[in-house]
Amino acid sequence: MNHCAEKDLILDKMKATFKHRQLLIHDAAKSNTVLSVFPRFLDTKGLILQDFDIQFGTETASRLLEQWDSLKPKIIAEARTLNSTLHLNSLLSDAQGNRQDEDSDWQGWDSDMSSILLLAYLLPPSAGGRNKSTKISIREAMDHIVQFHKACRSLTEHINKTEGLQPHLLAVGSAKSVIHDFYIVMDGKLLPCQAKSSLSAFDELFKAYFVFSVSYPHCLSAMYTFIQTTIYKIDLGIVRETPRVKDLRAKLLN
Repeated sequence: MNHCAEKDLILDKMKATFKHRQLLIHDAAKSNTVLSVFPRFLDTKGLILQDFDIQFGTETASRLLEQWDSLKPKIIAEARTLNSTLHLNSLLSDAQGNRQDEDSDWQGWDSDMSSILLLAYLLPPSAGGRNKSTKISIREAMDHIVQFHKACRSLTEHINKTEGLQPHLLAVGSAKSVIHDFYIVMDGKLLPCQAKSSLSAFDELFKAYFVFSVSYPHCLSAMYTFIQTTIYKIDLGIVRETPRVKDLRAKLLN
């Protein structure tokens, strides 16, 4: 498999080795070797999507992309009720697509990514981790979701700066609103996304947490749990949810 050139053949062989890969991923002594044992994750797009689909089925895998158009306006409306800040207002403007037409120097994310980031405001970071008195800002937490990388700069430069961060998106382009490629950064390596849109890229990022059995960043635990249980409906009623997560689900689904 490591010497195959045809993508369809790689996909078939990765599908055939899914169970072996899951055993490896859930072996604490060997889980950190998965990208070296299966290096095609580093050069073949779509493998994360395929493994998630095998694990949960097509119906579950398609939920974010199918439901987002109806959820996004509700997320924006709920975020508008929060205490106003300069950054929140800027993100809201981007989420509503206002600044693209009004500002030729617009440098914000596109509407979908901005709306996803609004969830970090609706389900903000809480103190925790090794030092329970430490609480990072919402803007800092967003770096655990997506970071922008100017296309003209070295990708290695970004990887060196983000050592220790759990999986996150690297959006490469000429501006945040003009992204050419998305990568998932994990274990100091770049996994190319099949996605060409920010929403599809976030879909791949979320699925990577399950495909590689990685814990959510503590600062985004509530946000990712909300997406897991409310949108993908994975382990709803089983996984522990904070009152904020339950409350937001009730507001958005009613």
